[in-house]
Amino acid sequence: MNNNLNSTLEKPKITPKPKWIRVKLPTGKKYTDLRNLVEKYKLNTICTSGSCPNMGECWGEGTATFMILGNICTRSCGFCGVKTGRPNHVDWSEPEKVANSIKIMKIKHAVITSVDRDDLKDMGSIIWYETIKAIRRINPEVTLETLIPDFQGNKINLKRIIDAKPEVISHNVETVKRLTRQVRIQAKYERSLDVLKFLKDNGANRTKSGIMVGLGENEDEVFQTLTDLRNSYVDVVTIGQYLQPSKKHLQVNSFVTPETFKKYELFSKDLGFRHVESGPLVRSSYKAHKHVN
Repeated sequence: MNNNLNSTLEKPKITPKPKWIRVKLPTGKKYTDLRNLVEKYKLNTICTSGSCPNMGECWGEGTATFMILGNICTRSCGFCGVKTGRPNHVDWSEPEKVANSIKIMKIKHAVITSVDRDDLKDMGSIIWYETIKAIRRINPEVTLETLIPDFQGNKINLKRIIDAKPEVISHNVETVKRLTRQVRIQAKYERSLDVLKFLKDNGANRTKSGIMVGLGENEDEVFQTLTDLRNSYVDVVTIGQYLQPSKKHLQVNSFVTPETFKKYELFSKDLGFRHVESGPLVRSSYKAHKHVN
């Protein structure tokens, strides 16, 4: 299905990555210690499985991202490297496993995310709730960000996340409105905005969203997306360069310059976002520990 997605967006000529898309090799004792723990206990982090370019920096600051509810998604987004198909049965011991992993790694700030589980009646929200509670019980000093799916806009499921009281609740719109159907397929731009607004209206302490650029959007569309997010009371926004996970995924339309990222950052700050992370290698969890306060 992802092969067909490339035909709906303009196919640019494949160009080499520019000099500003450079990944620094992870270094430092904190990173090395965490890497050894992950390998020793076979811990599951998005940082390693997703080959995040910021892994060394984040781990050095005591931040890591964990994915729950398996590694098979019910959706087939054109940008995402996670496998699509029929997910496995829910592992009800997972909340304890994640909480214990955070303790073993001595994480100070944890980001929890998940695949979409449209196959479940509760769309995975109960496991989400139990995971947050287990982390709180076993790691009372750890701060939390939850990067959640849209749960198809179901308010009961969304309320479970709010009731668990993570410091930050994040949901990414990923791209501009015009490209949403090609990039996210089963998702809806307006629904994501409604989710973010509902979270804030119903007690979420801090909300966050993120977008990728380089998929064929123009600057005015990015400005409008940022405006839409702020009008939905989002507190924190991340803006990063889309990079193609494999040949089966959407191609990179353009490599956005650091100067343009700076323009998006200044525009976002003028809109009133509390925190803005904007740059070629920025990802949803980049500097996530700073978004709590």
